[in-house]
Amino acid sequence: MSVIDDIPFLTVLIFCLTLGLAPFAPPHVWEKLVMLFNGTLVRPIDMFDWLMHGTPWLILGVKVVRMRRGDQPSDEG
Repeated sequence: MSVIDDIPFLTVLIFCLTLGLAPFAPPHVWEKLVMLFNGTLVRPIDMFDWLMHGTPWLILGVKVVRMRRGDQPSDEG
């Protein structure tokens, strides 16, 4: 968890807004989530794509939960 704690919150947020949403119309991660819930996420390239676009959101979620619980110091000086 210390690796995730060391990443600045703003950096994670920028990754979510760029890599996490690219391409932007419609967000690619959303398409992959729909494929996952429909059971059509079966090709390895789609799984890799989902992992690549979803990882920034996962890291953001972990950081937010850890900050809310007080497990991680905030980025404020």
